[in-house]
Amino acid sequence: MFETIDDLKKKLDQHRPLSLSIVKNLQEDLIVRWTYHSNAIEGNTLTLLETKVVLEGITVGGKALREHFEAINHRNAIYYVEDIIRKEEPFSEWQIRNIHQLILKNIDDNAGRYRQQNVLISGATSTPPDYTLLNDKMAQLIDWYNSDAHKLHPIERAAKVHADFVGIHPFIDGNGRTSRLLMNLELLKAGYPPCVITVENRLAYYEALDQWMAYGKTEAFIQLVSEAVLEGFKPYQVVLGI
Repeated sequence: MFETIDDLKKKLDQHRPLSLSIVKNLQEDLIVRWTYHSNAIEGNTLTLLETKVVLEGITVGGKALREHFEAINHRNAIYYVEDIIRKEEPFSEWQIRNIHQLILKNIDDNAGRYRQQNVLISGATSTPPDYTLLNDKMAQLIDWYNSDAHKLHPIERAAKVHADFVGIHPFIDGNGRTSRLLMNLELLKAGYPPCVITVENRLAYYEALDQWMAYGKTEAFIQLVSEAVLEGFKPYQVVLGI
C-alpha cells in the first residue's frame, strides 16, 4: 500500500505549491472533518454540521459548553501543528505539552501537565507506565525519534509516534486527540495528507491500537493508518484532478 500512496504523493507534488485559494478550500474542509471525527471518537456529540457552525462562531443550542470548547480548541491545535511545520521546529516534549494545553484550554486545569497519578486505558489490554516513570518514558520517545525514526517510512513513523505516545498515556485526559495530532504532524511534515480516523471506524482503531500496545503487533494499525491516508488524497484528487 505504501507504493500506491507514494505514487499519489508524487502526483500531488507535481502540483505544488498549490494556489492559495485551493489551499484555503482544502484546509477549511479538512479542519471541520478532522475536528469532528477526533472529538466524536472521544464522545463529543456535535454533528459534522454543528462542528462547522461552532467553528464559525455560532453557539449550538442544547449542547454543552465543553463540547463547544473541544471543537474550537481542536481547530486551534491544528493551527499550531501547521505553525510547527512552517517554522520547521524539531519534535519536542514542549510541543507535545503545547498541543495538549490547546486541546484542553478552558476545560481542564491539568492542560499541558503530565499526570501525577496512575491510570487505566478503558477497554485496553495494556496498562500505562507508573506516573513516576513519565519523564523517562517521554525522553525515550524523543530520543528514539531523533536517532531512529528517520529509518521508517513516514506512514509507519507517524503510526509509531501515535501508538507509543498512547502507550505512555502521559496526561490524565486528552491523550487520544493529542496522539492523532502528533501522528498528523508527522504525515504533514513529510508532505502526505493527514490521516482522519473516522468515528465510524472507532472500534477497529481501538482494537488495532491495543494489538500494538499489548502484543507489539503493528500490522493492523499501520494498515488502518495507511487506508486513512489514502482516503486523505481524495479531496486533492477532486480539486486537482490527479
